[in-house]
Amino acid sequence: MKKLDLVCPAGTPAALRVAVDNGADAVYMGFRDETNARNFPGLNFSVEELAEALDYAHARGAKVLLAVNTYAAAGGGEPWIKAVDNAAMLQVDAIIMADIGLLDYAKRTHPGLRLHLSVQASASNAVAINHYVKEFGVRRVVLPRVLSVTEIRDINQKINIESEVFAFGGMCPMAEGRCSLSSYITGKSPNMNGVCSPASHVAYVKQGSDLKANLADFTINKFSAHEQAGYPTLCKGRFSANGAAGYLFEEPTSLNVTRILPELMAAGVSALKIEGRQRSKAYVRDVVKNFRRAIDAAARGERMVINMDHLSEGGQNTTGAYDKKWM
Repeated sequence: MKKLDLVCPAGTPAALRVAVDNGADAVYMGFRDETNARNFPGLNFSVEELAEALDYAHARGAKVLLAVNTYAAAGGGEPWIKAVDNAAMLQVDAIIMADIGLLDYAKRTHPGLRLHLSVQASASNAVAINHYVKEFGVRRVVLPRVLSVTEIRDINQKINIESEVFAFGGMCPMAEGRCSLSSYITGKSPNMNGVCSPASHVAYVKQGSDLKANLADFTINKFSAHEQAGYPTLCKGRFSANGAAGYLFEEPTSLNVTRILPELMAAGVSALKIEGRQRSKAYVRDVVKNFRRAIDAAARGERMVINMDHLSEGGQNTTGAYDKKWM
């Protein structure tokens, strides 16, 4: 079985250096605009910063992947076209995309540019993936976080490209690329503007001994003094009905696949993706360092389970749909 590639987040140049220095095989980032799905103030790269990042990563044996993974605005696709052109000019190792128009543009205009299919495309079966391979020459697919290990194995047996799966970080219980929940409250779309529950719309308000987490004008959750406060996103909100409060979709928790790395390798997975371009340098350092150890152990035939609750949303971890029992 092939050793897993470790693909790590780089929300800033400093985070990129930390990821590379602690064992990342590849780092992924976006330009400082709506062309990437983490379009938050203080994050991302200018063209000049990305050029420097390429030099730093390549000098240390790491690859650089650029996310241009939102959907171009109707009649206003210039920023996305420019991002693709700049990626080709800088000679990034791959560009991560979802929009079929942009994929077509990249294939026709820059045939030497390696294309990865973003999770934002929601390609969750072999028929869909093979369509992107045939039409656009995609070389790797990032699979949505709704598939079991068995389903991933079945897909890999029917495709002839690399597959990448999420390994650690915040969970998205929706099918990526199709969720617009937060846009109904904030007016900002994850798929068009690159922001889900933007920080500009988030507020924490004390209410007696409790802490309310608000998104725009709505209270999404309320935490008692002994609870760890989570970030307010609609899909992870806690709602009251019939006098009882509970989570509608999923409790705030983080993905952690260290204990099932041998199963993912056996399923034909090529790469693991760490979520967290909006996270701190300390988060990037600790997660990358721990996953480097776990991947190297798995390559030796060993299973290493690493507790990273202190880095997790809600202070707890899950293997999510990878271990799902329903079909």
